[in-house]
Amino acid sequence: VALASGAAIWEGLGWGLGLQWLPPFSRVVEELAQFLGSGVILSNLRSSLSGLMVGFAFSLLLGLFIGALMGRYRPIERALDVYVHALFVCPSILFAPIFFAIFGLSDAARIAIIVVYSTFVIVINTATAIRTVDPSLVEMAYSFGCRERQIFTRILLPASLPMVFPGIRLGMGRAVKGMINGEMLIAFVGLGALAQKYGAQFDAAKVYAIAMVVLIIGLVSNAVVQTVENRLTRWAD
Repeated sequence: VALASGAAIWEGLGWGLGLQWLPPFSRVVEELAQFLGSGVILSNLRSSLSGLMVGFAFSLLLGLFIGALMGRYRPIERALDVYVHALFVCPSILFAPIFFAIFGLSDAARIAIIVVYSTFVIVINTATAIRTVDPSLVEMAYSFGCRERQIFTRILLPASLPMVFPGIRLGMGRAVKGMINGEMLIAFVGLGALAQKYGAQFDAAKVYAIAMVVLIIGLVSNAVVQTVENRLTRWAD
């Protein structure tokens, strides 16, 4: 009902106000249907999704690894904390010219942007989650002769998952933003390149149609992470 109401309001404002930057919702849907029929969206969608999956996979591995070390070992936290928080609050798009100079017009440049966008929120959440694990569980593991690797794999990581996954969801959302920004400003491929092309032509209906595809990608990605979270943290309920 909420989505239908929003679409109806959008349609009414589009026809009533007659603004160039606010086309009616029906026109946006028509443009989206034409994109799908011509295959333009699907070919660019494959390029965008491939970069998103690779970039987010790197972000996930780096974020979980560095976050786990920071949460477990205080010296590592004191050494890295200032850098992690500085890079987290710094606008990630500022790194676009640097990655362009290093990698040029390549997939590596936009993947690097995705990694910078999404890694640090995962690091911060993972470190916080590890620190909040009940210390008595770790003490019990030590008393049974567990090694450090076993404490990580059997105690710390499983017990911290309910707090780790919110960071992963936030990281996925930021990865989608990084995907679009990287494609618009560096690689000029995928959905970002389409948005840049039609934005330069002031074709608002086509830009909104591409934005709807990006929105669907974000919602589906979040739903996938939520499904994995529900399966892995079922015990927490």
